[in-house]
Amino acid sequence: MRFLCFGAGAIGTYIGGSLALAGQEVVFFDRPETADSVRKHGLTLHLGDEVRHIQSIDICTSIDEALTHGPFDVGILAVKSYDTAGVIEMLKEYSVALPPILSFQNGVENEALLSRGLGQGKVIAGTLTSAVGKLQTGEIVVEKLRGIGVASDHLLASGLVKVLDAAGLRAQLFADAASMKWSKMLTNLPANATSAILNMTASEIYRNRDLCKLEIRMLREALAVMHTLRLSVVDLPGTPTRLLAFGAASLPLFLAQPFMIQGIGKGRGNKMPSFHIDFHSGNGKSEVDYLNGAVVRIGKSVGVEAPVNRVLTETLLLLTAGELNADEFDHHPEKLLERF
Repeated sequence: MRFLCFGAGAIGTYIGGSLALAGQEVVFFDRPETADSVRKHGLTLHLGDEVRHIQSIDICTSIDEALTHGPFDVGILAVKSYDTAGVIEMLKEYSVALPPILSFQNGVENEALLSRGLGQGKVIAGTLTSAVGKLQTGEIVVEKLRGIGVASDHLLASGLVKVLDAAGLRAQLFADAASMKWSKMLTNLPANATSAILNMTASEIYRNRDLCKLEIRMLREALAVMHTLRLSVVDLPGTPTRLLAFGAASLPLFLAQPFMIQGIGKGRGNKMPSFHIDFHSGNGKSEVDYLNGAVVRIGKSVGVEAPVNRVLTETLLLLTAGELNADEFDHHPEKLLERF
């Protein structure tokens, strides 16, 4: 198959690079500074004990240039949710020439936005559960190999999964795109907004009884919205999502707290989650409105209140905008709890 990979960030390098190593034709599209670096140094993938390098990379700096390498079978998109609107604006005039786009974005609203902007049949819902870190431009490390989910409701899905799986990406088909995407969001929510607000690790958060209660309430709100939407929690590749949902929804606190410490806190170690990385990088953007905020918006539309998700969203957005003092919240759980 022929792939057009939008971006050579961590996920684009991992997926596009893995496909290229497997003999698929891959063209990348990215900013000039990234393209210059990739042309000079190539791509390097640390895959477990193996390090693979690809020196010759086709990478373009404009959509017009990229499309001259087509036609393509599939596009790969893994930009942050706050960049979706900009991507749609950039691509909509090329929608006829574009291939169907496999979206690995976090959140549950991107596929609908992309479909409205680019046309029906142009979007394939996907999810990535493997943990991938970026060492530098064009160089990534697979920290935990889990896999990829692809919604089966597109004509290309079955063949695409075979190609992705043959590239070592551990791809799996899912019959219900919405259940897959919401289940992935459940894995993104724990100790994400709270970590960014308080500058604390997941283990530190779950060892605090009041913060652990808050985190469980936050997950229960998301599960209530899923239940009202008649969506199922599904296990994702290498990820026991149903066990997470059971622990959050069913266990009393004295059992749920050690469950969260062991299952999420120790699993993440000292690695900070994505909201924390965005906030402390100072880029002035946060995906919180597209995850916790989505729980609030969609919950409201179906009559489910989500006050914990609402306060977490509002607090992190105010901190990101500089309207709250980050130092006042740094390792001060009581400051966050006061907002409830």
